[in-house]
Amino acid sequence: MPKITFVDHAGTARTIDGEVGSTVMETAIRNNVPGIDAECGGACACATCHVYVDEDWAEKVGPAEPMEQDMLDFASDVRATSRLSCQIRVTSDLDGLTLKTPARQG
Repeated sequence: MPKITFVDHAGTARTIDGEVGSTVMETAIRNNVPGIDAECGGACACATCHVYVDEDWAEKVGPAEPMEQDMLDFASDVRATSRLSCQIRVTSDLDGLTLKTPARQG
């Protein structure tokens, strides 16, 4: 299983096992990762699963699709590496992925 590290806004890191085929958001919810609210359940209809992809991983994760870019307009403190975790599919290539959660969602 690929390891995914979530770092909260205070700097606390949590490394969890991701299940290939699921989304990063689903992985976070199953493991009670703080800072991922996921109010829409992964439908790309809110922006409460906003994360910052570590710059070393941005190319491998890839850019946001247009629908996701539109939803990021509703997120707080959007940055160049912002993504919605519901739109990142866990693959074996993402073993070691590091993400940061914002201070607040929405």
